[in-house]
Amino acid sequence: MIKVLVSGACGRMGQAVVKAVMEDQELQLVAAVDIKTGIDAGEMVGMGKSGIIVTDNLDQAIEDTKPEVMVDFTRPDVVYGNAVKALKKGVSPVIGTTGLSDESKAELAQLAKDNNAPCFIAPNFAIGAVLMMLMAKQAAKYMPEVEIIELHHDKKLDAPSGTALQTAAMISEVRAAHQQGNPEESEKVQGARGANVDGMHIHSVRLPGYVAHQEVIFGGLGQTLTIRHDSLNRESFMPGVCLACKKVRSLSGLVIGLDKVMD
Repeated sequence: MIKVLVSGACGRMGQAVVKAVMEDQELQLVAAVDIKTGIDAGEMVGMGKSGIIVTDNLDQAIEDTKPEVMVDFTRPDVVYGNAVKALKKGVSPVIGTTGLSDESKAELAQLAKDNNAPCFIAPNFAIGAVLMMLMAKQAAKYMPEVEIIELHHDKKLDAPSGTALQTAAMISEVRAAHQQGNPEESEKVQGARGANVDGMHIHSVRLPGYVAHQEVIFGGLGQTLTIRHDSLNRESFMPGVCLACKKVRSLSGLVIGLDKVMD
């Protein structure tokens, strides 16, 4: 049994993680941390009384329960500090919060190495989303003109999404950077063409009703190719989260992307 602490346990993703960990026979929920306190984690997710009471003291929770893994789905401005605390205590973070800077990632990589505690970050834990990114990378070898549209719920804090940026990074590995569209085009409204990454455009949609969705659209002579993934509920991420919890301790340093732990 792998001992797991869930940080951000009372959030929408956090509750889904708590339930998934409690249902997995290879994982053991030992602690739940959130700014909301005094709640029984099991009762919170409809699993019955667990005896695990949500606390807001991450350091104390780690000291008391000795988890091997900390799953963190908090906020971009909180997750880095949580990961630092975990790594310094030899606990491996499994991070689903996006928005970490390259500088923060580099610091976490060094801490993971110094404390012999692997750290794992995934822009998206949905296995289908990982397959979408891998397929997009393959397609870009043959159809290099591409744009990305990502659609998320209106409570998401960062844009573009981590999945869109990771997709663009993977495409850039096989596609020479170049500016797409008419070289003389102009935006009548600033931002109309979206973000520009190596000449690719990324468009972010934020509306209620969405969970997490992405289209990668390729254009060629007389044809288009669209690769799309839709997460219809937060349970779609849970098999990937549980997989990462089981694999993270066998990794080394900082590892980014669920594809790195998929067989």
